[in-house]
This record gives sequence, C-alpha cells and structure tokens, in this order.
Amino acid sequence: MNFWEKVTGSDLTKDWQAFGARVAVLPEDYGEAWDQIVAHLFPYGDFTGRNLTPLLDSALGLLEVSAADGQSIDEVLGDDIPGFCTALAGGAGARTHRDRWRDQLNRNVARKLSRLGG
Repeated sequence: MNFWEKVTGSDLTKDWQAFGARVAVLPEDYGEAWDQIVAHLFPYGDFTGRNLTPLLDSALGLLEVSAADGQSIDEVLGDDIPGFCTALAGGAGARTHRDRWRDQLNRNVARKLSRLGG
C-alpha cells in the first residue's frame, strides 16, 4: 500500500469490493452470516478499520471453505455469531475503539487537571 492509497482509503475500497465479490458467490445464508460478522466486528476496529481487514479475510476464508465442503452455516458458526466474533477479535475483554478513546480522554483530562493543580 502506498502513501496515496493510505491517505485516500482507496486500498480499503478495493478490499471491500473484493470481499463483496467473494460473498456474492456464497450461498444466501452464508451472506447473511457475513453481514452479521461484519456488524459484530466493527466495534473492534480502529478509526479506519484497517486492522479488521485480516480478520475479515480469515473469517471469509472460513466461510468459503465451509461452503465448498457443503456444510451448513449452523455447523460452521453455530448460533452464537457474536461469540465467534468476540473470539476472533481477541476474546472476551478485547478492547474496542470506545475503550481506547475513553482511555485517551481520561489521560487528557488528567493531564489538564494536573496543570491546574500544580
């Protein structure tokens, strides 16, 4: 990825288009599961979402292999897609973007207050 692609986000656009093309050839129930996976992984993304690309690529690879093997989506993911996404993102307690922003805000406020008090 070159500087221009990173600044404009065109690399992400290419990735999402590639994901869309791959999902389009999957069975319909796999496509619905993919939409749920994306929705449940988004809170774990950074501001741009670039850190999710490898996770989404792996999850889509699992779906592709499972569909090729003829497995149903329930056999692959069960009925706990949010739990699957949590495990994929790093397990329970994995930090979301809200956690990181909250920590940053707390550090900034503490720094400002320490300047006032001293």
